Amino acid sequence: MAALLTLVSAVDAKGFRRYLRLRQDVETIHERNRALSAQNDILLREINALRNDPAALERAAREELGYVKPGELVFHLE
Repeated sequence: MAALLTLVSAVDAKGFRRYLRLRQDVETIHERNRALSAQNDILLREINALRNDPAALERAAREELGYVKPGELVFHLE
Protein backbone atom coordinates (compact mmCIF):
# COMPACT_ATOMS: atom_id res chain seq x y z
CA MET A 1 0.00 0.00 0.00
CA ALA A 2 2.84 2.40 0.88
CA ALA A 3 4.53 1.69 -2.45
CA LEU A 4 1.31 2.38 -4.31
CA LEU A 5 0.79 5.67 -2.48
CA THR A 6 4.39 6.66 -3.18
CA LEU A 7 3.95 5.86 -6.87
CA VAL A 8 0.68 7.80 -7.06
CA SER A 9 2.27 10.76 -5.28
CA ALA A 10 5.24 10.75 -7.66
CA VAL A 11 3.03 10.56 -10.76
CA ASP A 12 0.28 12.93 -9.62
CA ALA A 13 0.83 16.55 -10.69
CA LYS A 14 -0.32 17.74 -7.27
CA GLY A 15 1.95 15.34 -5.40
CA PHE A 16 5.68 15.03 -5.10
CA ARG A 17 6.43 16.68 -8.45
CA ARG A 18 4.57 19.79 -7.31
CA TYR A 19 6.55 19.79 -4.08
CA LEU A 20 9.82 19.62 -6.02
CA ARG A 21 8.74 22.43 -8.35
CA LEU A 22 7.70 24.64 -5.42
CA ARG A 23 10.97 23.93 -3.64
CA GLN A 24 12.85 24.99 -6.79
CA ASP A 25 10.71 28.16 -6.99
CA VAL A 26 11.55 29.02 -3.38
CA GLU A 27 15.27 28.57 -4.04
CA THR A 28 15.02 30.78 -7.15
CA ILE A 29 13.27 33.47 -5.13
CA HIS A 30 15.90 33.26 -2.38
CA GLU A 31 18.67 33.65 -4.97
CA ARG A 32 16.92 36.67 -6.50
CA ASN A 33 16.53 38.20 -3.03
CA ARG A 34 20.27 37.73 -2.40
CA ALA A 35 21.11 39.41 -5.71
CA LEU A 36 18.74 42.31 -5.03
CA SER A 37 20.15 42.72 -1.53
CA ALA A 38 23.67 42.96 -2.95
CA GLN A 39 22.48 45.50 -5.52
CA ASN A 40 20.79 47.52 -2.74
CA ASP A 41 24.06 47.57 -0.78
CA ILE A 42 25.92 48.91 -3.80
CA LEU A 43 23.30 51.60 -4.36
CA LEU A 44 23.33 52.62 -0.70
CA ARG A 45 27.11 53.04 -0.81
CA GLU A 46 26.74 55.16 -3.94
CA ILE A 47 24.07 57.31 -2.27
CA ASN A 48 26.26 57.85 0.78
CA ALA A 49 29.23 58.75 -1.41
CA LEU A 50 27.17 61.26 -3.40
CA ARG A 51 25.88 62.85 -0.18
CA ASN A 52 29.23 63.02 1.62
CA ASP A 53 32.05 63.01 -0.93
CA PRO A 54 32.37 66.02 -3.26
CA ALA A 55 34.73 64.07 -5.53
CA ALA A 56 32.11 61.35 -6.00
CA LEU A 57 29.48 63.98 -6.80
CA GLU A 58 31.79 65.62 -9.34
CA ARG A 59 32.60 62.24 -10.92
CA ALA A 60 28.89 61.42 -11.24
CA ALA A 61 28.11 64.80 -12.79
CA ARG A 62 30.94 64.40 -15.27
CA GLU A 63 29.95 60.85 -16.25
CA GLU A 64 26.17 61.23 -16.40
CA LEU A 65 25.77 64.84 -17.50
CA GLY A 66 28.91 65.24 -19.56
CA TYR A 67 30.21 68.20 -17.56
CA VAL A 68 33.77 69.36 -18.18
CA LYS A 69 35.93 71.92 -16.42
CA PRO A 70 36.91 75.09 -18.25
CA GLY A 71 40.03 74.49 -20.30
CA GLU A 72 39.62 70.71 -20.51
CA LEU A 73 39.59 68.96 -23.85
CA VAL A 74 37.05 66.21 -24.51
CA PHE A 75 37.71 63.41 -26.97
CA HIS A 76 34.71 61.27 -27.96
CA LEU A 77 35.78 57.79 -29.00
CA GLU A 78 33.33 55.39 -30.54
